[in-house]
Amino acid sequence: MQLAKIVPVDEGIIKNLQDKIDQKTKPAGALGMLEELALQVGLIQQTLTPKLVKPHIVVFAADHGIAKEGVSAYPQEVTYQMVLNFLSGGAAINVFAKQHNIQLTVVDAGVNHDFGNITGLVDSKIAPGTASFLKGCAMNSGQCKKAILAGTDLVEMISKTGTNVIGFGEMGIGNTASASLLMHVITRIPLEECVGKGTGLDGQGYSRKIRVLQHALNTNGLPEHPLEVLNTYGGFEIAMMCGAMLKAASLRMVLLVDGFIASAAFLVASQLNSNIKDYAIFCHQSEEKGHQKLLDFLEARPVLNLKMRLGEGT
Repeated sequence: MQLAKIVPVDEGIIKNLQDKIDQKTKPAGALGMLEELALQVGLIQQTLTPKLVKPHIVVFAADHGIAKEGVSAYPQEVTYQMVLNFLSGGAAINVFAKQHNIQLTVVDAGVNHDFGNITGLVDSKIAPGTASFLKGCAMNSGQCKKAILAGTDLVEMISKTGTNVIGFGEMGIGNTASASLLMHVITRIPLEECVGKGTGLDGQGYSRKIRVLQHALNTNGLPEHPLEVLNTYGGFEIAMMCGAMLKAASLRMVLLVDGFIASAAFLVASQLNSNIKDYAIFCHQSEEKGHQKLLDFLEARPVLNLKMRLGEGT
């Protein structure tokens, strides 16, 4: 599989960019992180006059076989119900995107539901949900590669509209379990520090989630290659997001990374090409337990901490 090629940003204009920022009518550094973001966007776009054009958010949705093992406070059916909510304009991400005039695209990466020919949904379904990784790999290598390439193709299509800044969101009951294992296997941070309460598990549910994920590790072990980790413990929406992120960076787009799940997808992408880090802005620190440690591993500093844990790209 040919992955998108990403070159590191050329820092040849960094002095001129910094001089232009410093010469604004303000004390040096007075705009804090906004100045850092301006510098980063200028480096990504290789210009002293950076502009964010036609911002776009893509929400990838898919189901997880592991959801049937009681790792979420909600049943799997909520995934397709939320997709219908996105399409009808009733979810939080719809409100946020409308408020700020951001284009929103919703993708069926592998939801366990037949939507038929429904208006507004991008049909990239790989299969009706992954297998349970309690019994083996969540997906086979062919499905994983197909999902990555579908994300690649989607971003290429979006880029042709003139978009140069793209955000990534997700929906999938059980996907915090998947993201926690991706984080643990790649970073080797202890499992208990990677696993949170997801959609709101109580203490008993959280303990069960830990036991289920440990059982999965006992079954499948610790794969070495990032693609093998992804097809063992990932989800179709995570794999598709990973491919989308790699393609966006290769096109010199600004990547807006959402919370824990999106950061787990980014983690895999960064293992495939470390140059992607030059193009990413981490929007917020999630309340999900493992997110801060994951951000630390990525050496990423989030813009906001609003104690959010909703997903969707919000």
